[in-house]
Amino acid sequence: MYYEIKTGSVMIRELPSSERPREKMISHGVSSLSNAELLAVLIGNGTGGCSAIDLSNRILALEPSISGLSGYQPEEFMKIPGIGCAKACSLVAAIELGRRISTTPRHSAVSFSNPEQAASLFMEEMRCLNKEKFRIAMLNSKNELIMKQDISVGGISNSSAHPREVFAEAVRKGANGIILVHNHPSGDPTPSAADIAITKQLCEAGQILGIRVLDHIIIGDGIYTSFKNKGLL
Repeated sequence: MYYEIKTGSVMIRELPSSERPREKMISHGVSSLSNAELLAVLIGNGTGGCSAIDLSNRILALEPSISGLSGYQPEEFMKIPGIGCAKACSLVAAIELGRRISTTPRHSAVSFSNPEQAASLFMEEMRCLNKEKFRIAMLNSKNELIMKQDISVGGISNSSAHPREVFAEAVRKGANGIILVHNHPSGDPTPSAADIAITKQLCEAGQILGIRVLDHIIIGDGIYTSFKNKGLL
């Protein structure tokens, strides 16, 4: 929602919660926000009766296109009434971060082509745990790691490895596949009957969601078991 720049304009706190930039981002995703609303999130608070949306519109009025702001320095933003040093530095930092993201290739992306690579990613951090921890690795269509996520601690059960918890973040991240990982504190990575049953359940759930379970790695003390290598998947 846009507002004219004027004295006594509507402050963000006076808006319905569904129209406040932060709440809107959480409810509908960052792509639902206008340029002014994105800037308002960075600015945080208005000042002197001027809302963060008003300040954002003043910033946008500096250039005919938002890309024109890419070369601005803090002191240039600070010429706008209501934009102090902290707000100006936040804007310049966000612009620079966006530039670095857009120009940095993903050559350092972790890619998996075999179970050994997946096991090595988790081995050192999980081999000596004294409790079972269940984790997943989310992968894109190129089998590159999107992120790792902890699912539960204290042993795998039907409740702790429910498909809802396992796949929720993978759906949000647009993952193409996941690798299940958990450790056996005994050091013996032999799959239990429960491990096999839960893996089957999660594979079936993944087929429905269009997110493949590519493997289930059980971490032992310096050794591991791959369900894929064992023909259990």
